[in-house]
Amino acid sequence: MTELLIVRHGRTPANAAGLKQGTINTPQTYLSEVGRAQATELAAHLDLSGASALYVSPLERTKQTAAILNAQAQLPVIEDARLLEISYGQWDGQLNADLMAQYPEHFYPLIEDVKPSYATVAGGESFAAVQARVKSFTDEIAQAHPTEQVVVVTHGFTVRSFAANVVNCQALEILEPANCSVSKIIIDPTTHEQHLVYYNRTATISF
Repeated sequence: MTELLIVRHGRTPANAAGLKQGTINTPQTYLSEVGRAQATELAAHLDLSGASALYVSPLERTKQTAAILNAQAQLPVIEDARLLEISYGQWDGQLNADLMAQYPEHFYPLIEDVKPSYATVAGGESFAAVQARVKSFTDEIAQAHPTEQVVVVTHGFTVRSFAANVVNCQALEILEPANCSVSKIIIDPTTHEQHLVYYNRTATISF
């Protein structure tokens, strides 16, 4: 059995401002002091001594979070582009509230987030494309680590895509996890059968 501990990165100034971060990798999307504190708090509660590797998105906010979590465990760190956040295309870096006001037909008002149709307007990545690259990553990791625990540090929509693949739904049917929350998936490396053990746990909850 492969065990994935999937962590969303810590809070950034762009998170606080309500921007669509997407794949932007500028100082506004690096960890804020709040984000560093969140990662430090999680590191104090999350035991990584049983893990064999840490996989991380190439963006700075995830690498900063991973470095804090890995300070004690010193796991080998592997960057993987399949763990990138969804790219919102032309909407990357724009205020979510402004986009909702301008394109209300492409947003779910209840959760204030994009519908799949947004991609045709913004030139962004489709939900299905994110879920497909996450599935490719998951299948490969299960083969490479068939009996091991692996840590993954990634992004909000990407975490949702991991969970959506398990329960066979669309990613935005699952609400966005909190910054520096942890979700756990177990995988049978032979059949690729997956189970979502928990989702969106924070440092105040036992792992």
